[in-house]
Amino acid sequence: MRVYGDSISGNCQKVQWTADYLALPYEWVETDILKQETRTGSFLALNPAGQVPLVILDDGRPLAQSNAIILHLAEGSDLIPMDSYDRAKVLEWLFWEQYSHEPYVAVARFQMRYLGKPVSDLEPRLIERGKAALALMEDALAGSSFLVGETLTLADIALVAYTRMAGEGGFNLADYPLIQAWIRRVESKLALPSL
Repeated sequence: MRVYGDSISGNCQKVQWTADYLALPYEWVETDILKQETRTGSFLALNPAGQVPLVILDDGRPLAQSNAIILHLAEGSDLIPMDSYDRAKVLEWLFWEQYSHEPYVAVARFQMRYLGKPVSDLEPRLIERGKAALALMEDALAGSSFLVGETLTLADIALVAYTRMAGEGGFNLADYPLIQAWIRRVESKLALPSL
């Protein structure tokens, strides 16, 4: 399996961490979005959307979109609950992450860290909605160690990627102690260095 990804991207890290957790062999192809490497003719032939992550499966078929990729990789593993309701809750978090978390937390981070904008120049809506997303996660973690119960699932991998870097987007994680503890638990399960 070949994984095209940019190491600065939380969406790409999700794929890497899922594959590593499941001990799936892969070749990582660093693809720099800041250098427009996803806009070359050869890359667009693989993924017309011009986005990473992109996985070329062992049989040659391409698969894009981080959460679709991690769902495919984790099929049949302990990262996807057997219970149908818990599995649906994982999917609920994955959909929410791409619609209500990543567009705010990740975008604020990108603009500050990679475009050099100060937090005062960010669109106020980014910060407001990012804080709302973090508050929702903080509330959800009041009753369990992980987002769906007491074991690591794809929901945790999907959401930890950008949440652990939220400080780079102007969000103060000290305001979210349950999230901070959850990040440490997920980092431990995935054998990631603490930030």
